[in-house]
Amino acid sequence: MSNGQIERVIQGAEELFLQAGIKSVTMDDIAKHLGMSKKTIYHFFSDKNELVIALCNKKIKEDECQIITIINDSTNVIEEMINMMKCSEEIFSRINPIVVHDMQKYHPEAWQIFQTFKADFLVTTLEELLIKGKEQGFIRNEIDVKILAKMRVSQVEMGFNQSIFPIGQFNTWTVQYQMLEHFNYGICTIKGHKLLNEYNNINNN
Repeated sequence: MSNGQIERVIQGAEELFLQAGIKSVTMDDIAKHLGMSKKTIYHFFSDKNELVIALCNKKIKEDECQIITIINDSTNVIEEMINMMKCSEEIFSRINPIVVHDMQKYHPEAWQIFQTFKADFLVTTLEELLIKGKEQGFIRNEIDVKILAKMRVSQVEMGFNQSIFPIGQFNTWTVQYQMLEHFNYGICTIKGHKLLNEYNNINNN
């Protein structure tokens, strides 16, 4: 199986998982969706769990690259925060909360990969952003960056918890946006609030 075919299988699985969750999608469903034989898929992925792990690794690499690009292309911490908010909107608008639930319950290896990514890359990156923001005068000096970084990353996961925010009652992106906006305004100085409002007004217009 060529790398192109492998990518096609992973992409096809992602499309179905985002629509219906992981548990309800079978390898037969993926094969039918892609118009290929199940035998071809099993040539590289021994089972669905292995496919989920491959997809998780792929998405993590993409997220890392996207976050690094946002950081490098932004002129200050507030612009980074706004750009990450726009990036988050694009991601969360596509994610079915059932995917998070299914990964946690039925695919512990993939879930652990995500947890490691969250604890290492995401928390560390956010700590660095907060420290830089303090130096630029946009983030309050009195906040504890280690506590706030862990809290923020945990908020994202909590937003997908259906026992707290049932799908039938809450829009996933609305929940995530409210949490993110609350966090952004909570950590900013008056100077940070002013610039945050300016960016928000530009985006809203």
